[in-house]
Amino acid sequence: MRNDSFCENPKLPFCHTQQRFNPGRRHSPVAAKQRAGQLSLRLCREPTHGGQQIFGTELIERRHDGEATIHFAPPDPILRHDGNMLKRPFGSAFLGTFLLLTLNACDGDNSTGNGGGGSGGTGASTAGAAGHGGQGGSGGGQGGAVIPTEHPRIYLNDANKTRLSAALSSSTQAASRFRDMVDGHMMNGNVYAFEPYFAALLGALTGDAAYCTYAVDEVDVHVASEEALINMGERAEVAFDSYLYVGDVIGDLSLVYDWCYDTLTADQKTRWVTYANQAVWNVWNPDDAVWGGVSYPWSGWSIDNPSNNYYYSFLRATMLLGLATSGENDQAQTWVDRFRKDKIEGQLVPTFESDLKGGGSREGTGYGVAMMSLFHLYDLWESSTGERIWDLTGHTRASLPNILHFTVPTLDRIAPIGDHARDSTAALFDYHRMYVLVLAHLLGKNDALSDVAQTWLDSCSVPEMGQPFMYIHDFLYYDESHAKRPLSDLHPSYYASGTGSIFFRNSWETSASWGAFIAGPFTESHAHRDQGSLLVYQNEWLGDDQNIFSHSGIYQNEEAHNLVRIEDGGTTVTQINGGSTLAALHDTADFLYIRANITPIYNNHPAISAVGREVLFLKGPGAHIVMDRVDTSPSAEAVWQLNSPIAASNATSGWNIVGGQNTLAVRTLYPSNPGSQVLNWMSLDSDMEGGFRLDVTHPNANGKARFLMVLAPGNNITSTAPSAAGGTIGGTVNFADGTVAEVAFSADSPGGTLKLTTGGSVVFDGQLPSTVSDLPLFDVAP
Repeated sequence: MRNDSFCENPKLPFCHTQQRFNPGRRHSPVAAKQRAGQLSLRLCREPTHGGQQIFGTELIERRHDGEATIHFAPPDPILRHDGNMLKRPFGSAFLGTFLLLTLNACDGDNSTGNGGGGSGGTGASTAGAAGHGGQGGSGGGQGGAVIPTEHPRIYLNDANKTRLSAALSSSTQAASRFRDMVDGHMMNGNVYAFEPYFAALLGALTGDAAYCTYAVDEVDVHVASEEALINMGERAEVAFDSYLYVGDVIGDLSLVYDWCYDTLTADQKTRWVTYANQAVWNVWNPDDAVWGGVSYPWSGWSIDNPSNNYYYSFLRATMLLGLATSGENDQAQTWVDRFRKDKIEGQLVPTFESDLKGGGSREGTGYGVAMMSLFHLYDLWESSTGERIWDLTGHTRASLPNILHFTVPTLDRIAPIGDHARDSTAALFDYHRMYVLVLAHLLGKNDALSDVAQTWLDSCSVPEMGQPFMYIHDFLYYDESHAKRPLSDLHPSYYASGTGSIFFRNSWETSASWGAFIAGPFTESHAHRDQGSLLVYQNEWLGDDQNIFSHSGIYQNEEAHNLVRIEDGGTTVTQINGGSTLAALHDTADFLYIRANITPIYNNHPAISAVGREVLFLKGPGAHIVMDRVDTSPSAEAVWQLNSPIAASNATSGWNIVGGQNTLAVRTLYPSNPGSQVLNWMSLDSDMEGGFRLDVTHPNANGKARFLMVLAPGNNITSTAPSAAGGTIGGTVNFADGTVAEVAFSADSPGGTLKLTTGGSVVFDGQLPSTVSDLPLFDVAP
């Protein structure tokens, strides 16, 4: 069992040992409890009192200060914020739990785009009556946001209140699960990561005062505990880990304040707002942050970086506090303007428009799923103010096909790109479901992508939320009557230039051959050194990312990825923040061609003069032909590597990787007599719990290593015949379905030729294109 989070095993008994933190930093017992939950987890055994052994959870933490620590969580399967044992701070499940378990930042740069200010939106005004938000978006950020003057202000406009109340009255599956979960927790206190705003929502919808009484009491206990620390001259708990939890804590406080406003006393309103104002002020003023008049400056990590997951926590706290307390808090309009003008319009939109074409996140597919929280904020803003802001940037809509494509054909896992600290295996989880649910809701029923998303939602391995703390999102967003379109209406290949990811398959059947290739920007700390890497999947991982077998989920090294590793003096040359370049992308009904220049990622390293990779994906047999050219100093060595869950075994002209569901044939067309070894990762690194790596070398390369390899899922190669003449490296590959591929790549410069025969007919014969083509979104017209 690897990296199993509390939410996946909410009743696991935990073992207790000493925790370790940065020297010189004060960590109160509550802080230790908060921090213990934000990490990668693994079932373990640890000696306890009397020499007995109990199951426990080992925690691995990697923060943006570069420190990694390992410690154990104390026993407390309920994890209530009662001051005892392990504490999970209250806050929003849609952001907080994901952040708590997954989104601790790690070392790396804090870069962001430098685009100018956006043109849409003018901020929000306070007007209106009857306590209702807007009924629909104004669209495109053209201004017109109106904050209701009466409570509830947030989300519960007429349409949403009517819809959700009807679901409760008719006891739909999603509504009943949510209501029963809240009732059960209020009675027994046994739901991990329960949020007070869950109860507040039911209070606002049903009028049952017991819900709001419970929610208000829970928040007030937390505020009182924070006030006690502040009065002692201490820093409030919400400040720990660079204010990672501010979106949880202040967001939940704000929702309960708004939805249960009439339940709060005047004293509670004043105290809550005072505490929340200080927390949000400190976020945006890190050098001058104070608690109780005592200076507590902090790093300001990612307050100006919309590409980082921390940013969405900061936005949540700021937006919800401004909306909830509008007209009752002299800083409320400041927070509304900070969210809408300074951050959304001034930073996020220009950054996303310049840096994230094609959707997704530069943090990868693991930490990048934190954008589900951002998308939810878009919906909360529109439902509250009537202004639609999600389409100020094309990133929002593009992120939906992006995630559909980076889900593998069996619809049970995603491409493991970047850090995956909650669950290193990249198994599909409730967070991915929420990501798709919210995007489909934002796009609406008139967008064909939302119809395709409905098919994904109903067909994937998470057809409903599995964890009780996530039930609310099915209640808010899932519509079982929504129309469906087949996934096969989508084009089988997708390119997100902002992340440099290309996802491709030869069909939308669950048995399809699927691949992913990475060539683009490398700018975020949760991204890996994987430029030029190729993933291969058919029914199971055949060529994977070794990070899925890591205990930590944050194994970023070049050795973990399917690329050509370069060693100089016995040490791997490290890829540097920056990026590689996609030089060609061409897609037909029969093949996909990719060409990338990986050289820039090495930042003019003296041992490296050129690194290039070309990939031909042949759709009929679902096979990959991969050409690599690596020019180095004579003393350096290039190592072609392929990671897989299964050890490669020798075969004629190559190797076979024989899995439980499929076999990957790996054949060498060049060099003719390669050196090779198969390495067991568990003997290489203590962080690993499985996996193997095939290393292939070019003997006597003299600084000009060349590799021409064929990777065929299904072991469907019938014969190979290498050729090398006239300054080219090539060969002929025959496949069991009758496909014949004849390739000839230039030995020393990019490009080559292909003659492709399928069904006895030549479907392509000529030079491989050297331009990047646009890919269609749909093959069947919407």
